[in-house]
Amino acid sequence: MRAIQLNRFGGPDVLDVVEMPKPEPQTGEVLIRVHAAGVNFFEVLMRGDRYAVTPQLPMVLGVETAGTVEALGQGADTSLAGTRVAAPLFASTHPFGGYADYVTIDASLAVPLPDALSFEDATALMVQGLTAFHLLRQSPPAGKSVLVTAAAGGVGSLLVQLAKRQGASAVIAVAGSRAKLDLALSLGADAAVDYSTSDWPARVREAAGGAGVDVVYDIVGGSMTAASLQALAPGGELVFAALGRYTVGAAELEAMITRNQSLRGFALLPLLSPDVLRGSLSELFHLAASGGLLVTTGGRYPLDRANEAHRLLEERRSTGKVVLTP
Repeated sequence: MRAIQLNRFGGPDVLDVVEMPKPEPQTGEVLIRVHAAGVNFFEVLMRGDRYAVTPQLPMVLGVETAGTVEALGQGADTSLAGTRVAAPLFASTHPFGGYADYVTIDASLAVPLPDALSFEDATALMVQGLTAFHLLRQSPPAGKSVLVTAAAGGVGSLLVQLAKRQGASAVIAVAGSRAKLDLALSLGADAAVDYSTSDWPARVREAAGGAGVDVVYDIVGGSMTAASLQALAPGGELVFAALGRYTVGAAELEAMITRNQSLRGFALLPLLSPDVLRGSLSELFHLAASGGLLVTTGGRYPLDRANEAHRLLEERRSTGKVVLTP
């Protein structure tokens, strides 16, 4: 089978197309023929050795796929044979390997897909969908004004919709181009602000009624965090979900204390027991299949053009989910 292997750190062109043996499903596992594999920004960072943890090379990137069950290991649920499933590799004992024609996963983690949900959309509802879903569980938006950073991206576009569904009094989107702002507005944002302008925090405060927003969902990190704090109301909360991209220093923390603000961390994996994972994904899948949640796809690339998908993400030109297909 084909796989995209990372043998050395560097730019998008270090992603090599290689031939590897098709994996054999072990006891309790299923073999899945991959029809779609999600591409995530943290994988771009890993490729360049800019992530919080340096991965061991060589490796095959990819933590989420969707496809059809082609073979069963001993003891695996026979009803899964031939079915359409999502494979959240990131929650398994083999968390990588999704940029390939085939993957294996514990049968208990293979989540069935509704007939009306495409393989591509299913990939968008794994890492990114679960992140949006559980960010809002950690810090519910009902009755509050909220700020969503990178609001046209994979997580942000889902956060905008879910926050509106859950009763946010105002959803203010931040993005970096007119097209991205228009997308956020089309998804239900009440206001959209271009972060490339130097006074964007003041514009967010104005859109929120003057004092600022009650909650910031920060999925970008870096310099965006300190700027977002300028848009946060006294007594507000910043939820930080940009692992490895910390820039909040003593001065920012001291200012937060004087304004009675709070900083809340967010890490997805510790929240996902097998039962929570399956239940959350099933809820997201059925919501999207019924039309209650719109998945935006920012690019589809053949597997052997994974480098182009990485370049799109790295240059911040994508909206929604970027997907690899056979």
